[in-house]
Amino acid sequence: MAHIHLEDGAFSPEWVIIWSVVAGAMVALALLVLRKGKVTPRKLAIAAMCTSVGFAAFQVVVPIFGGIHLNLTPLIGILAGPALGSLSVLVINIFSASIGHGGWGMVGANTIVNMTEVLVAYYFYRLVRSKLDLNRFISGLGAAVLALSISTLVIIGIVAVSGLQDSEQAKEEIFGNLLLFAAVNIIAGIIEGVITGYVVSFISKIRPDLLSDAEGNDRQDSDTASADIEAVSD
Repeated sequence: MAHIHLEDGAFSPEWVIIWSVVAGAMVALALLVLRKGKVTPRKLAIAAMCTSVGFAAFQVVVPIFGGIHLNLTPLIGILAGPALGSLSVLVINIFSASIGHGGWGMVGANTIVNMTEVLVAYYFYRLVRSKLDLNRFISGLGAAVLALSISTLVIIGIVAVSGLQDSEQAKEEIFGNLLLFAAVNIIAGIIEGVITGYVVSFISKIRPDLLSDAEGNDRQDSDTASADIEAVSD
């Protein structure tokens, strides 16, 4: 559940701008990748579904340690892919900020964090499925845990570099809180990893085509689908 639950004013304006520019550059790269590639209606539908489900999951917060919730961003990365998944988490963060789940000044930083989760989960899952041929549950579990662990480090780095304005806590106390935050996040990441693994396994049984891109056989599935359409037409 890597997400920066800070209100506006926690970061100085300079750092808000810096993280927003970095996030904007990452989004621009995702748009460039989409422009050069082929975006099918099916992929857009998957991304839209992931965005709506992910936004809903973000809002179910357990009020401990500043708020814990499922992200589903690793699952979004696996299903929607790195480019569409990146745009999906951007929309989720904008919608979340609009209803008070994190400040508007955190949208840039949170987008960086969640895009990291999408990218790490997608490429790790693709690697272990195509190269190591691990089963889908283990692949989904590993992808989610790794992605959420790395994004936790990204959050700690962002907060440590940016600093907190008007904070009465000493640096040692802030560092201790960040370590506690990391431990809680890793535990929550393992729980989300188990959920991700089960969901991926379930999807593979009813709609394996939704995993075709992440498993490196998108072209083969597309050819099969085209052949089926031609057969029906004949």
